[in-house]
Amino acid sequence: MKPTMISQDKSVMKLVIFLIIVFNGCDKIFKPMSERVEDKQAGMNGSFEHVISGLPSNWLLYTPKTVPEGDFELVIDTTEYKEGRQSLKFVVRKCSPNGGWYSPGFCNEMPAQPGNTYRISFWVKNQDSRFLVRISGINPSSGQYETIVKSDELIDSWKLFEYNYTIPEKMNSIRFELNILQPGIFWIDDLRIDLL
Repeated sequence: MKPTMISQDKSVMKLVIFLIIVFNGCDKIFKPMSERVEDKQAGMNGSFEHVISGLPSNWLLYTPKTVPEGDFELVIDTTEYKEGRQSLKFVVRKCSPNGGWYSPGFCNEMPAQPGNTYRISFWVKNQDSRFLVRISGINPSSGQYETIVKSDELIDSWKLFEYNYTIPEKMNSIRFELNILQPGIFWIDDLRIDLL
């Protein structure tokens, strides 16, 4: 009888030690991939005019809190802008070239119908960074991504990028994603996704 109780005590102790290790590492295991602040009245907020706690509302943002490897800042810039009174600026000192939530950037998606065509337009300025923009039709289980811009071009004055995208069959949302893939300074403003 006593050996069984000792064996059970050891099993319980092993379980407690295991749970302590797991829960102490949860912040690394379950680290969020993006941050989001919501303002239902702000709409898409493609000019980044609506800000809560220093973050533009209604975007999934890959921030210094969520990007595993990086040294960068997201700045609401009130001195450089194309539309409204401010733009979104990334000051990147170090980052991963992998894109997605591994790199500074942001994304969002909105409902869409297969066969509908959307015009995606945005203005950028760029100093030394390489930026990647992807658009995709998605559904809950898959997506069809297209890279619409991948550039390290020096852009001193605001430059417009435009692209038309038709939602593929079986897809029910459109997704926009932008990433910074190498250190530099990057601005974006007046981002629109309009049904044609």
